[in-house]
Amino acid sequence: MDYKSFLAFTLPLAVGIAAFGSAIALGKAVSSAMDATGRQPEASTKILIAMATGCAFIEALTIYALVFAFVVAGKI
Repeated sequence: MDYKSFLAFTLPLAVGIAAFGSAIALGKAVSSAMDATGRQPEASTKILIAMATGCAFIEALTIYALVFAFVVAGKI
């Protein structure tokens, strides 16, 4: 098995793992934000802004993994 076939098998797996980790992190972030909003409804705007910023960073990491996979797949 050469490196090209190895990359063809592992790149989709790596992107899937990155997406799974992102989904878990987003779920935990949103769950924590909802708990915090339930405890202090008057701070919901600040909580929402912090949650949205964190979710954007989490999604950016997944998009970076996808772009990296496309770049490496182009080398095959």
